[in-house]
Amino acid sequence: MNKVLPPDQQRLRRSQTPTWERLQAGHAQQGQQPDDSLADVTLDCGWGRLLVGHTFNDPQRLANALLEERPGERDIALYVADPHVVLSFAPQQLFLDPSDTLRLWFTDYRPAHESIRGFHIRRPQCEEDWQAINNLYLSNGMVQVNPQRLTAREAGGPDFWLAEDTDTGQIIGTVMGLNHARAYDDPDKGSSLWCLAADSQTQRFGVGEMLVRHLIEYFMSRGASYLDLSVLHDNRGAKTLYRKLGFRQLRTFTIKRKNSINQPLFLGPEQDKGLNPYARIITRAAMRKGIEVNIIDAEAGLFSLTQGGRTIRCRESLSDLTSAVSMTLCQQKQLTHRALQRHGLNTPSWQLAGSPEDNAAFLAEHGALVVKPDNGEQGDGVAVNIRDEASLEQAIEQARRFDSRVLLESFHPGHDLRVVVINYQVVAAAIRQPAQICGDGRKTVRELIEKQSRKRQASTDGESRIPVDEETQRTVEDAGFTFDSVLPANQTLQVRRTANLHTGGVLVDVTDELHPTLRDAAVQAARALEIPVVGMDLLVPAVDQPEYVIIEANERPGLANHEPQPTAECFIDLLFPLSQVS
Repeated sequence: MNKVLPPDQQRLRRSQTPTWERLQAGHAQQGQQPDDSLADVTLDCGWGRLLVGHTFNDPQRLANALLEERPGERDIALYVADPHVVLSFAPQQLFLDPSDTLRLWFTDYRPAHESIRGFHIRRPQCEEDWQAINNLYLSNGMVQVNPQRLTAREAGGPDFWLAEDTDTGQIIGTVMGLNHARAYDDPDKGSSLWCLAADSQTQRFGVGEMLVRHLIEYFMSRGASYLDLSVLHDNRGAKTLYRKLGFRQLRTFTIKRKNSINQPLFLGPEQDKGLNPYARIITRAAMRKGIEVNIIDAEAGLFSLTQGGRTIRCRESLSDLTSAVSMTLCQQKQLTHRALQRHGLNTPSWQLAGSPEDNAAFLAEHGALVVKPDNGEQGDGVAVNIRDEASLEQAIEQARRFDSRVLLESFHPGHDLRVVVINYQVVAAAIRQPAQICGDGRKTVRELIEKQSRKRQASTDGESRIPVDEETQRTVEDAGFTFDSVLPANQTLQVRRTANLHTGGVLVDVTDELHPTLRDAAVQAARALEIPVVGMDLLVPAVDQPEYVIIEANERPGLANHEPQPTAECFIDLLFPLSQVS
């Protein structure tokens, strides 16, 4: 007696039967001759080609096709039934991808309980949409798409979708889908998901999940029966989401070509494991140029880079090229102000905190003050827009927890602008926006802060979070709320006054909009401090206007989160000028 398999195992066994054989069998049942045109299906996705492995009846042809990969692109052979055979034809050039393939049978799918809030999903419509998609890919370390190379949809090519913030019009997510029935007459009427990317700095929740659900429901409406996707085997966060949606692991294989893009996949465990994002962006840029990386102290962000006979030590973007004197001029903010003022650059009025009478007199002179430790970082102990004597003394005591010397500065309203200067050239400029939350009409301010903080921590490997402290409480209460208030749906609330990334702030690139006066001021400031790598912090009424005050200089600026500007690459070019030739 033949054993009857459970339905799930029947579907799995059927899905693992080579599609090429099933396609030809379908033709035979219809009295048709085998169709060789159904073999070797290749689809251009703009970032590379998808080679549908089980439509190749000759493994050598599949290997040869992978070797035709264009420079700067990433080809993927999926559904490879016998990967060992394919690899045997090019063992030095090809490798088995350490990713898992997951499948959701649409009969197992359950729609979301809540509708989309704050954003909508649509197709790309113009060149600006494609640029926004590529910015998301760049920020997520993915290959950018060339829409001119896409296989046409009517020829089986992919569908791209994007998520657009309803209030700001900003593109905050994207995904690509492939209809297998349209692409290669898949008898199982499958579909697949590729290149899911979401903006880690958006205030909207659930963008990635809603893009996946949109693709599922779109293909369900087109008569598809399942959705496949590929996810790196150790990506626990993504797998948690996919399990929640009902995906299950599928026993199939994927092959890629060894290239600089895929290097982390075939070299084994990451050489820079344990480094924070600000160090890792530099080490990976160095490895892409063939520069040797030696991790000295991962927790401290210390590593060395070697090319030829030249070795340079770094702590994130602070390197041996920055002198101790220049570093001191940046660390002690009163020294920064003095150095910049000597060169005719605009800074706030300032004095060190003294007696309550002296402090009150300085407050009366300027009306509003900023209080900060003279030697501090990451926004610790900073209080902004202090307008009464009691709050001033309280802020001074708070700042003294981080440094015995406390700086009082005149308060200047405006946008918080970070300008990164490397080798005395502006390589990136971004508006730093303070941490914000967006209400849903149900959760309290405290719950929304904690939820947004968890999201920022997850997207920055723990580097960014929103502290629930006195400064956050003061900011919330000044806006007319408390931690226990329920924020109305879609209302945005700023919960920090400073825009430091470590306290939940986000960056918006404005490099191309920067006024020449602001650009020149940042470069002059770097020369005044004689520092080759620096992040200049300015307050400006607008990035396209010349007015400014320079409030700080950061000797170890974070080079991450400045996409699409090549900050890490410029840093490597400074350290190893000869690497630019390669």
